[in-house]
Amino acid sequence: MSDWFEAEQLAERAHEHYEAGRWDQAAEALRDAIALNPYQAEWHFNLGLTLEAADRSADAAEAFARAAELGADDPQTPLLVGVNLLRADRPADALPWLERAERADPPGVNAMLHRIEALARLGRHDQAEVVFYLAQQLEPENADLYAAMADSLLDRGLHDKAVWCLREAARLDPDLPRLNAKLAEGYAATGRLERARQLYLKELREDPGDTDVLLDMADLLVDMNRHAEAGEKFRRVLEIQPDSPDAYFGLADLASRAGDRATARSHFDVVYRLDASFPEVRPRLAELLLDDRDPASLKRVRELLREELVELDGPTKPEPEGATGLADLLLSAGLPGEAASLMRGLLEQRPGMAEAHHLLSVALFQSGDLEAGMEEARAALKADPQLVAAMHNLAVASLRSGRFTRARYWLGRALRVDSEDGVVRRLRARLWLHTIASIAGIVTGPVRRLTSRGRRNADG
Repeated sequence: MSDWFEAEQLAERAHEHYEAGRWDQAAEALRDAIALNPYQAEWHFNLGLTLEAADRSADAAEAFARAAELGADDPQTPLLVGVNLLRADRPADALPWLERAERADPPGVNAMLHRIEALARLGRHDQAEVVFYLAQQLEPENADLYAAMADSLLDRGLHDKAVWCLREAARLDPDLPRLNAKLAEGYAATGRLERARQLYLKELREDPGDTDVLLDMADLLVDMNRHAEAGEKFRRVLEIQPDSPDAYFGLADLASRAGDRATARSHFDVVYRLDASFPEVRPRLAELLLDDRDPASLKRVRELLREELVELDGPTKPEPEGATGLADLLLSAGLPGEAASLMRGLLEQRPGMAEAHHLLSVALFQSGDLEAGMEEARAALKADPQLVAAMHNLAVASLRSGRFTRARYWLGRALRVDSEDGVVRRLRARLWLHTIASIAGIVTGPVRRLTSRGRRNADG
């Protein structure tokens, strides 16, 4: 009996700590009480509330789930499990609990609202839309439903529809949190940048310290070429949150645009130290370091790019533009084997992609496999007959293998596409002078220059 009495006292003490905002002490007291009497659903529920208040969503969800197992059959408990699992970025785990909450409390519009969010985050937007229409029949004037549906529409790029939903939400409840910021996102995506800027300003007047809104507005100002104002917003974020990788990345990007490579490199380095897996930071830093042209920098470039390859070696594959950009950097860093492997993987996803074939051919040329490189260059031209960079490399490869007539053919074809191409014209001059010995390799200039030319031709 003494254990049970002590557990009750601990639970009372936990309540006092909770009321005073001492979340850690409250959680500790509740855990001690639960250790003495683990069958009190109410204590597990209170522990969930305490952990939720302390922003420990995953732990809160576990505590609420235990309360539900012990017989807390009210609709609020499974709903809180689902909501906290969503906050912990576990939407798939949240869905069964939200469905349970909906069944426990028909019509369960509150649970349906969070189901829309969970389904949208899982990419199941059609199902999210079905839940929205069902919930709307039950509560047609629910502003939160329109706001949740707008998030799904924004994720799908249906920005005009998202703006309509957000306007409806604003009509029903003008005080919804972050409503102006969401509207600004929709307007920015549809090209109404000034209207978006005004809405971000309105949001910031209500909460000047909202770092997410500050970052979104800074990105918008970059798109509007208002770089000084964007920099001011990024620096404001750092005043509030000194370890924000997003703000440092934004400042690094602005410095790079302004040609201040030293500052850009310094800021990218800070981003890397704060979060080595931050999107784009390793390639951007590697690109700047390549310009140092010293062995120490090249060593670090290779380390950064190999780290990036490890990061990409997972279920989520990079977008084609990101993969080709990374291959370009790998070639510039003297890592043709890694570049070839990356492009072969991309070609499995996107068969016949001209730029991938071209970069693979350059990697094979750099590796010394002349015939395979020529084969891939021809594949690139089959996909894009205007790709001058591939014609140039085929001409050089033909020269290296003593096939002068074939070299003249590729040079003539390249000049018919772009008669002003300086690299091709210089190569033609060499051929005319028969200075074959002066040609040191397939790609003697920076690979990035050649591949970017190929990319422009491919786009054209």
